[in-house]
Amino acid sequence: MKQIILDFPKQFAVGIKAAENTKLAGPFANIIICGIGGSALPGSLIPEIGVKFDLPLFVHRDYGLPKIAGPKSLIICISFSGNTEETLSAYQEALEKKYQVIALCTGGKLKELAEQNNLPVAIVPNDCVQPRFGTGYLVAAVLKILSNCGIINEPSMALSAMAQALQPQKYEEPGKALAQKLIDKIPIIYAANQYKSLARIWKIKFNENSKVMAFWNFFPELNHNEMVGLTNLKGNFHFIIIRDGNDHGRTKKRMDLFANLAKEKGADVDFVELAGQTKLEKVFNCLLLGDWTSYYLALAYGQNPVPVEIVEKFKKQL
Repeated sequence: MKQIILDFPKQFAVGIKAAENTKLAGPFANIIICGIGGSALPGSLIPEIGVKFDLPLFVHRDYGLPKIAGPKSLIICISFSGNTEETLSAYQEALEKKYQVIALCTGGKLKELAEQNNLPVAIVPNDCVQPRFGTGYLVAAVLKILSNCGIINEPSMALSAMAQALQPQKYEEPGKALAQKLIDKIPIIYAANQYKSLARIWKIKFNENSKVMAFWNFFPELNHNEMVGLTNLKGNFHFIIIRDGNDHGRTKKRMDLFANLAKEKGADVDFVELAGQTKLEKVFNCLLLGDWTSYYLALAYGQNPVPVEIVEKFKKQL
């Protein structure tokens, strides 16, 4: 996993190349990204990295297709393994209804179905072992697909500049230090609404890499409900608040006030400041810090951060 984190910036150019000729003809009424777990992350991140487009974007994490799907939808089914049953059911429904659908995977049944039906498919490498480690491949491929379909501008230059600016090693020691603070704590990750997917992905990294429970929410929503849980705090929580200089002024004040309240109740709080020249850089720098933090927390617990044995066991039982 350590080498995967260090090599992460290389994924973007490979993802662009993988989707070079993957496209469908529009016009489209909306974009629907179907995926589960790490394969769904591009759908969550794209609205937060500063990419501009006019169409509604929906992320579907379930079986079949959402009701909003139709013949003018651009449906992108993402399954890193190519064998995710929920995503395969969405793809098969799109086939049955003759909707416009693109597959994105490393192989498996999804690749077979696309090739059997002469439909576009982008194949990314599976050298990063787990879907959550291949976010660069998947995000770049989806952006290239959207560009090929005439929905966004060509993303290659922006992604290349961002990848060159990323310095994974810069965040290793800060991640290691934060991990030490989290030993025997339950991480709760918060962010402003505009970056709520970052909070969600950090939570996923703690779940899958560190093998611990973790939770997430976003401002200002959490101030109207979840925050009341501080009244009778039952648990050894450590709050991580992701914040950006461009967050709404009132949201910044909410973050500071919440941090004070949590500390008064005996909980620990750390702020993670987004760093970078662009939204792209800020998002992926933040995710690199989350990788290192969850990696070193896994090591502190004597856990291998790569496999997700309980998920594989659950799939067999299912």
